[in-house]
Amino acid sequence: MVNRQDYFKNKEIHKQKKIDAGLLLDRYPKVSSIAIHMKYHHKSSKQLLMIRTINFSPKSYAYFKLNCLTKGCDNGGFELTPVISNMIKKHTQSLKGALVCSGKNDSLYSSHAKISYEIGIKYNRNSK
Repeated sequence: MVNRQDYFKNKEIHKQKKIDAGLLLDRYPKVSSIAIHMKYHHKSSKQLLMIRTINFSPKSYAYFKLNCLTKGCDNGGFELTPVISNMIKKHTQSLKGALVCSGKNDSLYSSHAKISYEIGIKYNRNSK
């Protein structure tokens, strides 16, 4: 029962963080869309676990923290907000990079998962 309560509590916290981040339209009015292409790997074996694309429209929340998919990872994830904010500030259209999960757990070593990403941002025509 405790796990179920924790699940719903964490879900509510996540929902509130998205609301607090605001909408892409309000936070970055010059942006028409953002696409994040991501490859998720286990750090130790370099095994590819998942390929995923996440698309953001002007009515999407401007929340760019992706959860870690490793079972038992606590407070982990991949924070792309500073990357995307910097891209928008510099009016960059695409960027590739990689991040290691920031979470830890007694049964996990600190660098248990990583993502490689490619971010594409489209701007409104009159945004310069």
